[in-house]
Formats: sequence, C-alpha cells, structure tokens
Amino acid sequence: MLRLLAWLSPAFPVGGFAYSGGLESAIVDGHIANRDDLSRWLRLLLADGGLRNDAILLVEGHRHSADEAALCAVLSLASALAGSAERHAEIVRQGEAFVTAARAWPHPVLETLTGSAIYSVAVGAVAAAHGVSVGDAIAAFLQAQVSQLISVAIRLSVIGQTQGVALIAEIEADILGSIDAIERMGGDDLGSASIIAETLSMRHETQYSRLFQS
Repeated sequence: MLRLLAWLSPAFPVGGFAYSGGLESAIVDGHIANRDDLSRWLRLLLADGGLRNDAILLVEGHRHSADEAALCAVLSLASALAGSAERHAEIVRQGEAFVTAARAWPHPVLETLTGSAIYSVAVGAVAAAHGVSVGDAIAAFLQAQVSQLISVAIRLSVIGQTQGVALIAEIEADILGSIDAIERMGGDDLGSASIIAETLSMRHETQYSRLFQS
C-alpha cells in the first residue's frame, strides 16, 4: 500500500501537472464554467469516457503482468486507442516517466515496459508485480486522475481550492462504486461515449493559447 501511495502521489515524477486531457479546451470553449459543470464532466469521464477506458487498461495490465507477450499486446492496443496526437503523447510520456521512476523498486516486469509504455497499463502491471490488488490499484489511479483534473480547473481559475477538495470528496463514492464492475472488465469492454470530450482533446492541438500540453 505504501508503494501504491508513492507511485500515485502528486510528487511522483510522471509530469502529470503538464496535461489536462482536453479539459483546458472544454473550459476555453465554455463547456465548464463552474463546480457543477466540472462535476458532471468528471462523472461522464468516469462512467463513459477516457477514465473508464484507462481503468480497464490498468486491469488488463494487472491481469497480464507476468505474461510478456500478452502485456505487450495490451500496450499496443492502449497506444492505438489514443484519440489524438496529444493524448498519445500524454499517456506515453507519463508511462515512460512512471517506469523510469518505478525502477527504485526493481522488478523484471519493468524490462517489458521499457520503451513506449502506456501510463495506465504500466501502473497496473507494476502494481500486480508488487502484489498490489487490482481493486486498490483502480481506486488509487482513478482518485489520482480525478485530483489531477481538478487541479487543472483550479489553475485555470474555474474553481477554488476549497471547492476542489469538496469535489474530490464528492466523487469518491463514484470511484468506489465502479471498482467491482471494472475489475471484471477486459478488452471487449473498451469504448467511449464522451464524444465532445474526445473532440475537444483534438481541438486543443491547435488552440492558440495553451497552459497545458493536452
């Protein structure tokens, strides 16, 4: 558990602070203007969008951690599913940074992940390699991702820190309520219904003024 907390801490050097996953474009285009808008947006990503897919890919990484060929296939699938150039850069750069930093806890699985590692898959594989349960890994990963997106909204002055903390507490139940179902999912369950979010992620690539890299 201490390792999981370290890996998904904001202090772990994966560079997550530099990315918004298209949230910056959603704010610039007026889709998100306040706390309630942000709450609905995050819940959509958890239930039907990119965060759900990331959690499923984490499960697949965890499931195939000890099978090099199967793990490589999951990494290739995750790479192919990136909806935009920025999104692909985001998950690869964070994945590579995660694997590099995780070498402080040596394990053979890190050799399989060397190269174009995908962040969510790498987290799942490394968690399994160190005996972390898939449920705990899902919970910690989703909470960290939601917290990062809330941090984006705070830095873009959509909400304040007090509202941000309240929103983290509010969405806690959504994350915990999704874990049992996600644990049983696999590649056939991947898919997204968050079309506007995906489109905004692509639009961010040509946005005139940007604070974030995605």
